[in-house]
Amino acid sequence: MIRKILPHPYLTVTLVMVWLMLANSYTLNSLVFAILVGLVIPWITAPYWPARPRFAKPLKIIEYIFIVIWDIIVANITVAKIVLFMPNSKLHPAWVTVPLDIVTPEAVTVLAGTITMTPGTLTAELAADGHSLLVHALHAPDADEVRDEIKSRYEARLKEIFE
Repeated sequence: MIRKILPHPYLTVTLVMVWLMLANSYTLNSLVFAILVGLVIPWITAPYWPARPRFAKPLKIIEYIFIVIWDIIVANITVAKIVLFMPNSKLHPAWVTVPLDIVTPEAVTVLAGTITMTPGTLTAELAADGHSLLVHALHAPDADEVRDEIKSRYEARLKEIFE
């Protein structure tokens, strides 16, 4: 019965929180509408979700979010320094292939999104076989270091969360 009302409980909670942040108003009306949005959207879209993502360690998501937020802040400062103070002749942009150990589509999507949200890097392509990502780095004197950092900092944690 509860699955009919809340087909995707994590999505419901996320939608409620996002709506309240976007509304920037914490009134009863905003809360009621946020709950309504959080219940209706997952219910309408439930037939289009073939399977629900499973989380092996859902509490690790909070740790992952804080790490990503911290990395975004640090990367913003780093990119600002590169843009403002580094001459183009010393800039080393690079294409980096990141082989994937994660297999679930949700984990790959979160990894690709995390890389793209972090300033200075961009996920350009997922290999046809789904076993590697092509990442562009604004400044990567050592492409192997970029690859290793992505694998250890993000992919390893996503593997814990999703698998």
